[in-house]
Amino acid sequence: MFENLTDKLQRVFKNLRGEGKLTEENVQDALKQIRMALLEADVNFKVVKELIANIREKALGQEVLTAFSPTEQVVKIVKDELIALLGGTESKLRFSRDTTSCLLLVGLQGSGKTTSTGKLARWLSKQGRRPLMVSVDVYRPAAREQLRVLAEQLNLPIYIGQPEETTPFALAKGARREANQTGRDVVLIDTAGRLHIDDDLMTELELLKTEFEPSEILFVADAMTGQDAVQSAAEFHQRLGITGVILTKMDGDARGGAALSIRNVTKCPVKFVGIGEKLTALEQFYPERVVSRILGMGDVMSLIEKVEEQIDQKEAAEMHQKVLADEFTLEDFRQQLKQIKKLGPLESVLEMLPQVGPLQGLQNTNIDPREMVRTEAIISSMTFKERLNHEILNGRRRRRIAKGSGTSVQQVNQLLRQYRQMRRMMRSIAGGGKKSKRSLAQMDIKALMR
Repeated sequence: MFENLTDKLQRVFKNLRGEGKLTEENVQDALKQIRMALLEADVNFKVVKELIANIREKALGQEVLTAFSPTEQVVKIVKDELIALLGGTESKLRFSRDTTSCLLLVGLQGSGKTTSTGKLARWLSKQGRRPLMVSVDVYRPAAREQLRVLAEQLNLPIYIGQPEETTPFALAKGARREANQTGRDVVLIDTAGRLHIDDDLMTELELLKTEFEPSEILFVADAMTGQDAVQSAAEFHQRLGITGVILTKMDGDARGGAALSIRNVTKCPVKFVGIGEKLTALEQFYPERVVSRILGMGDVMSLIEKVEEQIDQKEAAEMHQKVLADEFTLEDFRQQLKQIKKLGPLESVLEMLPQVGPLQGLQNTNIDPREMVRTEAIISSMTFKERLNHEILNGRRRRRIAKGSGTSVQQVNQLLRQYRQMRRMMRSIAGGGKKSKRSLAQMDIKALMR
């Protein structure tokens, strides 16, 4: 989402590298370019105006440190101001201490409330909570059925309701009663949406708020709608007093303006972002990490957390020992591919890597997901004996593998060359060789993607 904004800001900082010191002239020029980049990213113009004023004041004021270069000074100031714009630190969910917590998810129709309810239920269960989901959208039966299907996929409970419970209020009340009886500590209430804000919708939500006193009222906004999402959030906040925001479709090609504007306009923190269609694609919103991505500094912490969640630590330790012992086989290579696929699209993984230092340029690697599928098909077409010992792969065996995987002998040969290269590099690093970390990182990642 922030790719265009990142590229433009990188160009601004690059232009400052040739300057010996910050002057009013070069600061004004940089601010002009930053302003244009933010406006083109669909950031609210009032937010841009305030942000630029703060950056100008600090860039030309007493807060500039002489130990920094002009580029470092501007980057630090821009980073600090963007983090402040997004709320400074992450905002955690609030729960009731003595009673079952109710989380009310509100928003316009099509914003992703139902899917977000399922994702949030999964996230809560991973945090040790015991969630119960309920849909109170009595106007659109497909919404209740959709949540039921999601609950089955997640293997988490959902309150369907009794035949006489035909109103949102009755369904929510029944869900809370069910939660108290079954020991569930959080009730997620998926409310109805509308194509636009109207009095009937708000009256219904205000009744739910008054009766159930939710610990959180989370506004679900479609980031693809840009400033429309910001305006809708402001109107919901005025009527309901929302406590947080979930931004969906953050993996889309929107320009990112909603993410950068919504906190400042509504004074409500963004608490979660949806980064894909899978039920695992929900992340807590960390302002500092988001700003690091925008400025091309990567988001290594989120990548580490994703790896720790998805990758089997025991298998990773065993693989490390095999690398040290120079026993990394094609079977191990295939297992590595399966592990990497768990992390999601490679584009999203590469976005978390810094665009400076040893990993510079990897984000621009041309990725074809079909290549990984083809690589796995080639290795799977080998016998177990062949995967353990690639040296026995003669011409006849390679022709059979190519035919079985729907590829050519040349593609099989290319894979084997990449495998040998990777193994040599691993052996060199494990043996204390002088190969650079940059070579290892680029070779490993690019080899896996080709």
